[in-house]
Amino acid sequence: MNEIGQMLASAREKNSVSIEEASEDLSIKVIILENIENGNIGSFKDIFILKEYIRKYAKYLGLDPEKVIDVFNEYLFEYTSKIPLKAIEKAVQEKNSEAKEDDKVKSPYTNIKSKHQSLKFILIYIIIGLIVAIAIYWSIRQITIGNNIATIAGIN
Repeated sequence: MNEIGQMLASAREKNSVSIEEASEDLSIKVIILENIENGNIGSFKDIFILKEYIRKYAKYLGLDPEKVIDVFNEYLFEYTSKIPLKAIEKAVQEKNSEAKEDDKVKSPYTNIKSKHQSLKFILIYIIIGLIVAIAIYWSIRQITIGNNIATIAGIN
Protein backbone atom coordinates (compact mmCIF):
# COMPACT_ATOMS: atom_id res chain seq x y z
CA MET A 1 0.00 0.00 0.00
CA ASN A 2 2.93 2.30 0.68
CA GLU A 3 4.00 1.87 -2.96
CA ILE A 4 0.61 3.07 -4.20
CA GLY A 5 0.61 5.96 -1.76
CA GLN A 6 4.09 7.05 -2.84
CA MET A 7 3.11 6.77 -6.50
CA LEU A 8 0.06 8.99 -5.94
CA ALA A 9 1.98 11.51 -3.79
CA SER A 10 4.79 11.84 -6.32
CA ALA A 11 2.28 12.29 -9.18
CA ARG A 12 0.52 14.98 -7.16
CA GLU A 13 3.79 16.77 -6.44
CA LYS A 14 4.88 16.41 -10.09
CA ASN A 15 1.64 18.13 -11.13
CA SER A 16 2.26 20.86 -8.51
CA VAL A 17 -1.06 20.19 -6.83
CA SER A 18 -1.43 20.61 -3.08
CA ILE A 19 -3.30 17.95 -1.16
CA GLU A 20 -5.87 20.57 -0.14
CA GLU A 21 -6.47 21.49 -3.78
CA ALA A 22 -6.88 17.83 -4.75
CA SER A 23 -9.25 17.37 -1.82
CA GLU A 24 -11.38 20.28 -2.96
CA ASP A 25 -11.41 19.21 -6.61
CA LEU A 26 -12.29 15.60 -5.81
CA SER A 27 -14.67 16.36 -2.92
CA ILE A 28 -12.68 13.94 -0.78
CA LYS A 29 -11.54 14.92 2.70
CA VAL A 30 -7.86 15.82 3.11
CA ILE A 31 -7.42 13.18 5.84
CA ILE A 32 -8.58 10.47 3.42
CA LEU A 33 -6.08 11.52 0.76
CA GLU A 34 -3.33 11.71 3.41
CA ASN A 35 -4.19 8.19 4.62
CA ILE A 36 -4.06 6.90 1.04
CA GLU A 37 -0.69 8.56 0.39
CA ASN A 38 0.69 7.27 3.71
CA GLY A 39 -0.54 3.74 3.02
CA ASN A 40 -2.82 3.63 6.08
CA ILE A 41 -5.18 0.93 4.87
CA GLY A 42 -6.31 0.29 8.44
CA SER A 43 -8.06 3.64 8.62
CA PHE A 44 -10.61 2.51 6.01
CA LYS A 45 -13.54 0.31 6.96
CA ASP A 46 -14.56 -0.63 3.43
CA ILE A 47 -12.03 -1.79 0.84
CA PHE A 48 -14.42 -1.10 -2.04
CA ILE A 49 -14.79 2.54 -1.04
CA LEU A 50 -11.00 2.78 -0.68
CA LYS A 51 -10.65 1.38 -4.22
CA GLU A 52 -13.00 4.03 -5.55
CA TYR A 53 -11.01 6.77 -3.79
CA ILE A 54 -7.79 5.41 -5.27
CA ARG A 55 -9.32 5.10 -8.75
CA LYS A 56 -10.71 8.65 -8.62
CA TYR A 57 -7.45 10.07 -7.22
CA ALA A 58 -5.29 8.28 -9.82
CA LYS A 59 -7.50 9.51 -12.67
CA TYR A 60 -7.37 13.06 -11.28
CA LEU A 61 -3.56 12.92 -11.19
CA GLY A 62 -3.33 11.70 -14.79
CA LEU A 63 -2.33 8.13 -13.94
CA ASP A 64 -3.95 5.06 -15.47
CA PRO A 65 -6.52 4.21 -12.79
CA GLU A 66 -6.82 0.57 -13.88
CA LYS A 67 -3.06 -0.01 -13.51
CA VAL A 68 -3.11 1.59 -10.07
CA ILE A 69 -6.09 -0.58 -9.06
CA ASP A 70 -4.25 -3.66 -10.38
CA VAL A 71 -1.30 -2.82 -8.10
CA PHE A 72 -3.75 -2.34 -5.22
CA ASN A 73 -5.42 -5.72 -5.96
CA GLU A 74 -2.02 -7.42 -5.96
CA TYR A 75 -1.26 -5.82 -2.62
CA LEU A 76 -4.60 -7.02 -1.21
CA PHE A 77 -4.01 -10.55 -2.49
CA GLU A 78 -0.54 -10.64 -0.96
CA TYR A 79 -1.82 -9.14 2.31
CA THR A 80 -4.77 -11.51 2.67
CA SER A 81 -2.82 -14.59 1.61
CA LYS A 82 -0.60 -14.11 4.68
CA ILE A 83 -3.54 -14.62 7.04
CA PRO A 84 -3.25 -18.11 8.59
CA LEU A 85 -5.89 -20.57 7.46
CA LYS A 86 -6.82 -21.37 11.08
CA ALA A 87 -7.63 -17.68 11.72
CA ILE A 88 -9.86 -17.61 8.64
CA GLU A 89 -11.65 -20.81 9.70
CA LYS A 90 -12.17 -19.43 13.21
CA ALA A 91 -13.61 -16.17 11.85
CA VAL A 92 -15.96 -18.11 9.55
CA GLN A 93 -17.14 -20.31 12.45
CA GLU A 94 -17.77 -17.26 14.64
CA LYS A 95 -19.70 -15.57 11.87
CA ASN A 96 -21.75 -18.71 11.23
CA SER A 97 -22.61 -19.10 14.92
CA GLU A 98 -23.72 -15.45 15.05
CA ALA A 99 -25.77 -15.98 11.90
CA LYS A 100 -27.46 -19.06 13.42
CA GLU A 101 -28.50 -17.03 16.46
CA ASP A 102 -29.89 -14.29 14.22
CA ASP A 103 -31.69 -16.80 11.98
CA LYS A 104 -33.84 -18.18 14.80
CA VAL A 105 -37.50 -17.40 14.30
CA LYS A 106 -38.76 -15.28 17.12
CA SER A 107 -42.49 -15.30 17.55
CA PRO A 108 -44.43 -13.88 20.47
CA TYR A 109 -46.25 -17.23 20.63
CA THR A 110 -43.17 -19.46 20.71
CA ASN A 111 -40.70 -17.11 22.35
CA ILE A 112 -39.62 -18.18 25.83
CA LYS A 113 -40.52 -15.46 28.25
CA SER A 114 -37.96 -14.28 30.72
CA LYS A 115 -38.46 -14.37 34.47
CA HIS A 116 -38.70 -10.61 34.54
CA GLN A 117 -41.64 -10.56 32.14
CA SER A 118 -43.47 -13.25 34.12
CA LEU A 119 -42.86 -11.46 37.42
CA LYS A 120 -44.07 -8.21 35.93
CA PHE A 121 -47.38 -9.78 34.90
CA ILE A 122 -47.81 -11.52 38.26
CA LEU A 123 -47.24 -8.20 40.04
CA ILE A 124 -49.81 -6.50 37.80
CA TYR A 125 -52.37 -9.24 38.55
CA ILE A 126 -51.75 -8.92 42.29
CA ILE A 127 -52.21 -5.13 42.17
CA ILE A 128 -55.44 -5.48 40.15
CA GLY A 129 -56.69 -8.13 42.60
CA LEU A 130 -55.96 -5.85 45.57
CA ILE A 131 -57.76 -2.93 43.93
CA VAL A 132 -60.81 -5.13 43.23
CA ALA A 133 -60.76 -6.50 46.80
CA ILE A 134 -60.54 -2.97 48.26
CA ALA A 135 -63.41 -1.82 46.01
CA ILE A 136 -65.60 -4.75 47.10
CA TYR A 137 -64.76 -4.18 50.78
CA TRP A 138 -65.48 -0.46 50.47
CA SER A 139 -68.81 -1.16 48.71
CA ILE A 140 -69.90 -3.66 51.38
CA ARG A 141 -68.82 -1.26 54.10
CA GLN A 142 -70.88 1.55 52.52
CA ILE A 143 -73.93 -0.67 52.23
CA THR A 144 -73.56 -1.80 55.87
CA ILE A 145 -73.08 1.75 57.11
CA GLY A 146 -76.13 2.84 55.07
CA ASN A 147 -78.21 0.01 56.58
CA ASN A 148 -77.01 0.83 60.10
CA ILE A 149 -77.86 4.49 59.66
CA ALA A 150 -81.32 3.55 58.30
CA THR A 151 -81.93 1.23 61.24
CA ILE A 152 -80.89 3.89 63.72
CA ALA A 153 -83.04 6.49 62.03
CA GLY A 154 -85.99 4.09 62.01
CA ILE A 155 -86.49 4.17 58.28
CA ASN A 156 -86.52 0.45 57.92
